[in-house]
Amino acid sequence: MLSSIKKMFLILAAAFIFLFIFFTLVFQKLYLVNAVVQHKIDFAEYKNELFHLTSKYEIEKVSTDQHEKSAAGPEMPPDAEYKTELLHLTSKYENEKVSTDQNYKLAECPEMPPDLGPLDIRFVYNTSILKIISQNPNIQHGGRSRPQHCMAQQKIAIIIPFRNRKSHLRTWLYYMHPFLQRQQADYGVYVVEQIEDTLFNRAKLMNVGYAIASKDYDYNCFIFSDVDIIPMDGRNLYRCSKNPRHMANSVDKFNFKLPYSDIFGGVVAFTKEQFIKVNGFSNVFWGWGGEDDELFQRVVAVGLKVDRPDQTIARSRMISHQRDPGNERNGKSFSLINKAYERLHKDGLSSLKYTVIGITNHKLYTKVTVDIGNGEDVSPEAN
Repeated sequence: MLSSIKKMFLILAAAFIFLFIFFTLVFQKLYLVNAVVQHKIDFAEYKNELFHLTSKYEIEKVSTDQHEKSAAGPEMPPDAEYKTELLHLTSKYENEKVSTDQNYKLAECPEMPPDLGPLDIRFVYNTSILKIISQNPNIQHGGRSRPQHCMAQQKIAIIIPFRNRKSHLRTWLYYMHPFLQRQQADYGVYVVEQIEDTLFNRAKLMNVGYAIASKDYDYNCFIFSDVDIIPMDGRNLYRCSKNPRHMANSVDKFNFKLPYSDIFGGVVAFTKEQFIKVNGFSNVFWGWGGEDDELFQRVVAVGLKVDRPDQTIARSRMISHQRDPGNERNGKSFSLINKAYERLHKDGLSSLKYTVIGITNHKLYTKVTVDIGNGEDVSPEAN
């Protein structure tokens, strides 16, 4: 009798476990089907908006052609305006698609991704863009990527100020896209360049990159990186922390040591809240030098500290180069650094002015071209 009861209990338990697994799989399948249907609905809406935008443009163009000699005839919107609307519509759909895809209830990625360690960095200068694209099939247009099997710890925008460094940019893309994907990062790469024949302003380009990226996606971590620094260890996580983070504190150019304690250049990371608190970079450093040290003073002035990874993990290589024309030493950096606290709240994000010349979503990065002036618009108080 007791034996029969035990057998019955085991049968019921097995049946319960089977039914639990069965219904779990069914509900999971229904959830995935619903997500796919929603994605198709979103795509249908996108195509409908695109159709109306194209129809509007073609109708206005025909109308303009038929009345081009009439003063009362409607004016066709410039092609640039149409392209801008189309770009915003496409970006809107792609960002909403990413957001929809993330609703698959993925588990959060681990704090320390697996299989990270020292890297053998031997600079390759002649790699083609097509080869880099073929080696990174998961990269979306605009240099966007995110892990496929887990939810990233942070959403990261990487801002690169740029001028005349095409070979360096290819080298950076060659190493850094695999590096960031191994770290299971949800990230986008923004390359920001000012118009030609103007004095270089690295710090102001950083501020512009932050402003553009913030409108693009709900990034919560912003990494400002020179195009010539490549990390040598995957454990140097490209993420933000509770304090602003200096990730290039062990560079081969300086024998893997800090040249001085206040150095804060190369690669730095801020959460959105931290960057707003320091009011971003200063906008008045035209030419080479000083903007990083001034940023360090801003961090200290608002009561924050600078975090740095262990110097063994933070080892990086710098691509050697000559200083670019238009990036000459400015000769004013020391006086500007010493007055960082005085300018903190009136010079930076709060006073940023620029004109977007163009935004192009390349396969491996988003290229932003801007007019940021030439330094003549700086007020006497700023100096």
